[in-house]
Amino acid sequence: MTGASVAVAQSAGARADEFALIRAAQKGDQVAFEQLIRANDQSVLKLAMNLLRSAEDAQDVYQEAFLRVYKNLHSFRFDCSFHTWLYRIVTNLCLDHLRKRKVRKEEAGTVQTPEGNIDRLDTVAEERADGDPQRKLLSGELRESIQKVLGELTPRERMVFEMRHYQGMRLRAIGEMLGTTEEAAKNCLFRATQKMRSALGDFI
Repeated sequence: MTGASVAVAQSAGARADEFALIRAAQKGDQVAFEQLIRANDQSVLKLAMNLLRSAEDAQDVYQEAFLRVYKNLHSFRFDCSFHTWLYRIVTNLCLDHLRKRKVRKEEAGTVQTPEGNIDRLDTVAEERADGDPQRKLLSGELRESIQKVLGELTPRERMVFEMRHYQGMRLRAIGEMLGTTEEAAKNCLFRATQKMRSALGDFI
């Protein structure tokens, strides 16, 4: 068996194990549900933190996401991976938070730490390779400008832009997370990028 075949077999086995857990949890097995949570809790919290840039909001989304999973797990139809279904819930909750944030004062660009004030972007885990050109832009004077432009994008544009450039996600995956098509995600990213270029001029 080739290395690729082994990887496919292992992936299929992992999917089967996950589906067995889901079926058990759907029947009321609390231990199985807790295993699903433990397998995904850190990735959910990291995604929410990276998209919202707020530990408090990320914790709110984390708690609400698993509450919704608990209430709606019976509706999971196995037509996509559990990971995709869960991330769709998380991204929708993040979109709700971003919409609410649009109608209140935008968060400050810095956060208070024991070491003093630091740029909010520095509190977010790095998800891309060091050589990524978009991440290189997030330095020096551009940080504040980019954060300002992000705050002026629509919630969906900001979500797509950050998932693509900060999370490194493919457009097809972004479309799945947002419950739309790859083409729609691509168009949304194009609009966000055009607004960035218009606002930042030669810097981007």
